[in-house]
Amino acid sequence: MKNIFLSLLLFVGVSLTAQGKKEPSKTQIVEASCGQCQFGMEGHGCELAVRIDGKPYFVDGTAIDSHGDAHADGGFCAAIRKAEVVGTLKNNRFIASSFKLLPEERKDHK
Repeated sequence: MKNIFLSLLLFVGVSLTAQGKKEPSKTQIVEASCGQCQFGMEGHGCELAVRIDGKPYFVDGTAIDSHGDAHADGGFCAAIRKAEVVGTLKNNRFIASSFKLLPEERKDHK
């Protein structure tokens, strides 16, 4: 009985320790755009979103208009752009600790 109790106590302790650890944030290049206009997400107006591994997430920590006019040519409502981000996924949202919009890729005409 004592061994069962000690095993259970050890299991609970390891489980609680594992739950408290956060996955470290890493820099990654993602697609960024308006969640509704470009990614087809349900929402209440134009809101910044990123697509990670093919799945879109609304973004907390920065706003759609913090990176230029979203409705201008090349803006988030008109185009999907690349961004360098650092953050974590929480409650099906991307929590950005860093968000850097990358320059638009040039399309050279020959």
